[in-house]
Amino acid sequence: MEAEARELRPSRRLSHGLYRVFFCWGFLLHCIPHLACGLRGETFPTPFANPRGKGPSAPIVNFLWGAFNLLVGIYLLSRHPVTVDFEPSFLALVLGALAIGIYLSLHFGKVQRDRAGS
Repeated sequence: MEAEARELRPSRRLSHGLYRVFFCWGFLLHCIPHLACGLRGETFPTPFANPRGKGPSAPIVNFLWGAFNLLVGIYLLSRHPVTVDFEPSFLALVLGALAIGIYLSLHFGKVQRDRAGS
C-alpha cells in the first residue's frame, strides 16, 4: 500500500505542473489587452470596475493590472519552464492559451456589444 502511494506522487507533481503552465499562459495572454489599453490611454474592463469585469477602468488601472498579470505569468513560467515540443507541459500551455483566449474574446465581445447597445 505504501509503495502504491509513492508511485502516485510523481504523477500528482506532473499534474500540478501542468495546471501551473495552463494558468501561466492565461496570465500572459490576459496581460496583453490591459497593457495595450493602458499604454494607449484607453479604458477597458477590469475586475476593479463597476460592474465587475464589465465597466470601464482607467488606463492606469489597466496598465497596473496588465503588469501584474505579466509578472504572475513570468513567475509561473520560471517555476515550470516549457520547451516547445509535443510534451504534456507544452500542450498544457497551448490549451491554456486557447481556453483563456476564447473565453476572453467571447466575454469582452459581449461587453463591447452591450456598450454599443446602451
